[in-house]
Amino acid sequence: MVRRRRFSRDFKKDAVRMLGGGKRTVTEVSQELGVRPDMLRKWRKLFEEDQESAFPGHGGIRVGDEELIRLRREVRCLREEREILKKAVAIFSEGRPK
Repeated sequence: MVRRRRFSRDFKKDAVRMLGGGKRTVTEVSQELGVRPDMLRKWRKLFEEDQESAFPGHGGIRVGDEELIRLRREVRCLREEREILKKAVAIFSEGRPK
């Protein structure tokens, strides 16, 4: 079983900076650093999208995702409350005379 390698945020940023300016190819840099070319391309894409929140690390959350996570949590809670109310209405409406 192959153990998965982990790279630090600084390592990834440095690797992307080595590609900067187009002086060196992805293949050259990937061979020098010992990483796959497709990983290096992915890192470059993430870094170009948002340099500040690129490579958040273990369990890190990107800046724009905080609100999304909060809203999903709120939706889950509201759905649970709705289901409880549906069950309560069903229970209380059973005993009513028609």
